[in-house]
Amino acid sequence: MNADAIIFDMDGTLWDSSDVVSASWNKVINECPDVKEPVSAEHVKSLMGMQLSQIGKNLFPYLESDKQRKLMSDCCIYENEVLRKQGGKLYSGLEDTLKDLVKRTKLFIVSNCQSGYIEAFLEYHKLSKYFIDFECAGKGGKSKGDNIIEIIRRNNIKSAYYVGDTQIDYEATRKACIPFIYASYGFGEVHGYEYKIDDIADLAKMF
Repeated sequence: MNADAIIFDMDGTLWDSSDVVSASWNKVINECPDVKEPVSAEHVKSLMGMQLSQIGKNLFPYLESDKQRKLMSDCCIYENEVLRKQGGKLYSGLEDTLKDLVKRTKLFIVSNCQSGYIEAFLEYHKLSKYFIDFECAGKGGKSKGDNIIEIIRRNNIKSAYYVGDTQIDYEATRKACIPFIYASYGFGEVHGYEYKIDDIADLAKMF
């Protein structure tokens, strides 16, 4: 397989931050008397890949939309602070795989996360040197498909593959008209993918 770019999803593809995210959210939630129950790491995993507005509606359907947005904003601000200090759980072999891939192709990230989340990942785990550019929904509110298109346009990419773990990721590649590589070790189930990997290290064998 030849490509001048591989674009990665974050959660369930490069790392698992669900324990850190749920703990940080619960600290914020505990200070909000309107919230009925804490958030588990498993619940966070099931929501990763969605935009924050969707996550807020899923977690707090009984709150008014303004309160949902404010609470999610507070959760994400604190989450970013915590992730910058302690990071998340990288999938085994990630850096070795990135180090190998970057010799042959350019690497990018597109996620539905908030602004500051990708930066926290790159900063704590010292992985910035492997990635040319990144984009997220929190920056301009665009869909993942539109952000993939923007990365391709901005970096003059001729041939790209997207690696992700959810159906949302797959649908985004349909909009961007690029092949999808399903990270089956992640959080979601995907139907209709072109390629599949069972371990992040499998990518080094494909490119």
